[in-house]
Amino acid sequence: MTRIKFENVSKHYRLINSGGIKTFLFNFVSQIKSYRKNVFHALEDISFEIKDKEVVGIIGRNGAGKSTTLGLIAGVLSPTSGNVEVKGRIAPLLELGAGFHHDLTGRENIVLNGLLLGMSKKDIVSKVDEIIEFSELEEFIDQPIRMYSSGMLSRLGFSIAIQTNPEILLIDEVLSVGDKGFQKKSADKIHEFREKGITIVFVSHDVGTVEKLCDKVIWIENHKIKMIGNAKDVISAYTDE
Repeated sequence: MTRIKFENVSKHYRLINSGGIKTFLFNFVSQIKSYRKNVFHALEDISFEIKDKEVVGIIGRNGAGKSTTLGLIAGVLSPTSGNVEVKGRIAPLLELGAGFHHDLTGRENIVLNGLLLGMSKKDIVSKVDEIIEFSELEEFIDQPIRMYSSGMLSRLGFSIAIQTNPEILLIDEVLSVGDKGFQKKSADKIHEFREKGITIVFVSHDVGTVEKLCDKVIWIENHKIKMIGNAKDVISAYTDE
């Protein structure tokens, strides 16, 4: 079964000229021409498939298009052209805590964030204690999260997301969350998902971790796919460049 399929997918962004309203009005024709030309090509005509239970790494240098690819899989971005097909319930471990409300407590945000991730209120409430325990934030859980550090927010976000019972897990550099103890616990949880046969897509600059975790690797270079194959072979070619 194919879980994720990209067919000739491109993603472009318009770059807005910030010269101000006066510049725009007094140079209307040139500004319109500039607007039409100023397009950033985040991804250009990429195609690949990810099968059920596969663990796939996406590597590449900064700005290559890795996070854009995850955003398209997660459905938070739409392709400019081409087709993206995703079959299965997704847990996106991307911008952890992005849906938090800073005036609510950690406990209240567990319910809010869980709902945003597609869980039922009954399921969230039944897992609140487990989420708090995993996050190691018992001491702060009834405080407004505006008091939390970015690391604490990420730990809480990760702890909620892993409870969503996903069929597809999207990971963007979140294994660096928290201290070494929490990082190990997070990595163990990811390996547990792998053992359960959950499809995993993992973006990271840590090619050593990618090689250990992944069966297959997609190398994106300059917004295009440069190589797809066995993790060891692709990473070897990537590090030799």
